[in-house]
Amino acid sequence: MREIQYEIVKEIAVLSTGDSGYTKEINLISWNGKEPKYDIRSFSPNREKCGKGITLNADEAAALLKALQKELNSED
Repeated sequence: MREIQYEIVKEIAVLSTGDSGYTKEINLISWNGKEPKYDIRSFSPNREKCGKGITLNADEAAALLKALQKELNSED
């Protein structure tokens, strides 16, 4: 099985930190040398391991932002 390679192009935010030290992050990541995408997933404290996550292109990220803003504003 081929090893998956990634490069964190831009660190955007740590969303949370668990008791184990794993962090849930949103970053701009290039997977296997491809165009960077927005990525939400958990990482071990030294980033040697990462959990399952979701990648979004710019249009998908914008749609998610719009949907979250609408949802969060409706809670007022």
